[in-house]
Amino acid sequence: MTLRLQSNSDLEVVGECSNGRDAVQFITSNKPDLVFLDIQMPVMNGIEVMRALNPEVLPFVIFLTAFDQYVMRAFEVHAIDYLLKPVDDARFNASLNHARRILGAQQAAAYSRRLQAVLDRKPAPEPFRRIAVRVGKLVRFVSVDDIDWIEAQGDYAEIHVGTRSHLIREPLNTLTERLNPEDFLRIHRSAIVRLNRIAGVNSLPNRDCTVTLHNGTSLRVSRSYSDHLRKLLRNQL
Repeated sequence: MTLRLQSNSDLEVVGECSNGRDAVQFITSNKPDLVFLDIQMPVMNGIEVMRALNPEVLPFVIFLTAFDQYVMRAFEVHAIDYLLKPVDDARFNASLNHARRILGAQQAAAYSRRLQAVLDRKPAPEPFRRIAVRVGKLVRFVSVDDIDWIEAQGDYAEIHVGTRSHLIREPLNTLTERLNPEDFLRIHRSAIVRLNRIAGVNSLPNRDCTVTLHNGTSLRVSRSYSDHLRKLLRNQL
């Protein structure tokens, strides 16, 4: 059997086993695609080998047997074919071609699933680098590098830039997703702050805290965000 298989350039013979127990260990460790398995083997027969394998490592199997009464039992453990001994070349080649078709279809299906998963994966949106704001009848752009902090105003957000502020029709949740997390942090359900604008952090008795910005603005940090804030600030030291 090994010599017959070695004459096929598209196949690689990865091992042989002399008994059923060794076959279970070898298949589990090496996960071959296709196994030619003799039903009559020492220690464990071929049917017992297949039943002992974890379903996650089950290979396609072609059984070999000298007795056709084992044929139905072979298909009970999902064999794709069987060969009666002595095996002639024509029957062997027909069985091998059948295995090739099944393996090819399986590999094509697996490739298709992997490709579809890549196609379905939506790329993360680019972080905002500037935000459009309306000034009178004009639309201007504010660089995110100039933003000190942002507060929620219902369905709007108010952007604070130095002594100026701009109201934009963008909820805070959307801004949280589109601002670079290395530069901005949500500190409250109604506030986002630029990390390099923080001048100090003051702890409060209830595990909340407040941050003071370089421009003197004081903002409350809720408990759910305070630990993350302290960790980020430590990493920036």
